[in-house]
Amino acid sequence: MSRSRHVLLLAALLAGPALAEQASAPARSYPAWEQLSQAERELLIAPVRERWNANPEARARMMQHAQRWQTMTPEQRARARHGMGRWAHMPPEKREAMRALFAKMRTMTPEERQAFRAKWKAMTPEQRREWLRANPPPKE
Repeated sequence: MSRSRHVLLLAALLAGPALAEQASAPARSYPAWEQLSQAERELLIAPVRERWNANPEARARMMQHAQRWQTMTPEQRARARHGMGRWAHMPPEKREAMRALFAKMRTMTPEERQAFRAKWKAMTPEQRREWLRANPPPKE
């Protein structure tokens, strides 16, 4: 895959939440990448370049996300976009809870995750708050 495609994919991933807001705008046809002017290409790439340069410690993660995106099916990409939209509209306290849950579940086996989800669903709101106090999200 060419470097420009990697950069464009990275731009799409990083701009996902911003683009999701514009998704409700009327449909418009845009040209293929090759048909864009150099100024239009630069406009699309600039935000990615800024994030890349501003966050050297995040570069590996950004590249891994871009590479993973390439391996996803259209259905998986649609689910990912849906998740980005949900995240963008989520209140900050809910995001913190999701970060804590994700951090905990990423260390579990699939069977453990399934059991934990069932346990979480059975918890009362107070039990969930108690669990979140005992299991804060990792610092970023």
